[in-house]
Amino acid sequence: MNHPFCGNNDLRVLRRVICAAAILFPVSYATFGQTAPAPTPSPAASTPSGQSADPRRDEQSRKGATEAGPGTSQTSDQHFMKEAAQGGMAEVELGQLAAEKASSAEVKEFAQRMVKDHSQANDQLKQIASQKGVTLPNSLSAKDQATKNKLSKLSGDAFDQAYMSDMRKDHKADIAVFQKESASGKDPDVKQFASQTLPTLKDHLKQAESVSPKLTSSTTGSK
Repeated sequence: MNHPFCGNNDLRVLRRVICAAAILFPVSYATFGQTAPAPTPSPAASTPSGQSADPRRDEQSRKGATEAGPGTSQTSDQHFMKEAAQGGMAEVELGQLAAEKASSAEVKEFAQRMVKDHSQANDQLKQIASQKGVTLPNSLSAKDQATKNKLSKLSGDAFDQAYMSDMRKDHKADIAVFQKESASGKDPDVKQFASQTLPTLKDHLKQAESVSPKLTSSTTGSK
């Protein structure tokens, strides 16, 4: 087979050599603008066991693990502290109101004890909360404020009976909350506070239940 560049002239031998060279040595890829195949990508760098290749995902995982776990028990103790502080604040403010407005000497005495005992408990709770970085409420709840507003409009026997009725209900509820914390609280300091305060609350309820019947019989006898 003849190559296109081959012809019959005086340099036939030289041309045969050139034709043979053209046939034996094909043109390289680069001559026609072709590129070499892309190199096979190297395997991705391995990461430590249990760690994602995405650092953002690892950060989110660590954050989620921090927010879960032991936070549950701490939240329960913190909830108790806030609830106890809210109730103690109400006892002090309502006690101050009763010490001014009550007509019965026994109600006034009871109210003064509420101010003294609950102020001491509140101060103790504030100290514990400060050590643990817990922010306690500093104002009455809507329910307690409504109770204070209602009592503020009463006077005489009506005030005494309404105040003592509220004290009986509040202390029954408080005792249940403090009993639960003293039995199942996880934070030892908060649990100890609940245990130490519980006997005082029970004594308050006992006194309130002792005063209330006297108010009823006094009101009945005066009619």
